[in-house]
Amino acid sequence: MDIAQLLQMGARLFSQSGANAGNLAQDDIVSALAGLLGGNADGSGIDLGAILESLNGAGLMDLAQSWLGDGENAPISTDQLGQVFGQDKLSGFANQLGLDQADAENGLTQAIPAILDSASSGGNLLELAGGAEGILGMVSKLFGKS
Repeated sequence: MDIAQLLQMGARLFSQSGANAGNLAQDDIVSALAGLLGGNADGSGIDLGAILESLNGAGLMDLAQSWLGDGENAPISTDQLGQVFGQDKLSGFANQLGLDQADAENGLTQAIPAILDSASSGGNLLELAGGAEGILGMVSKLFGKS
């Protein structure tokens, strides 16, 4: 799955989450997700490794491991989203979509784990992320390999 497909899948999950996003255009959600993930509206410039680093920095390595592994994905709370992305970015995401922040965060609790889970299946995370060596090192740390 390429980054554009990941964003489309994330947008579908976001709009189905009951986050009052059902009437939003998919392209608008994709654009907002891309911006939240540090990229451009077309998905270019997204560095999934930076998200892993943010998860690590927030002490949420267990979440990252569950998303990157083949088992069930652990849920992320709205408080944890704030730790990973920061309230300013979450507020900007919500404003871009015309949603209140709580609704936007609820939708993201569905979209973000699915995006990283799908990106990591079959080693695709290394292909999608900007710096393969940095990602490989982060994944090695997450799984205790060196």
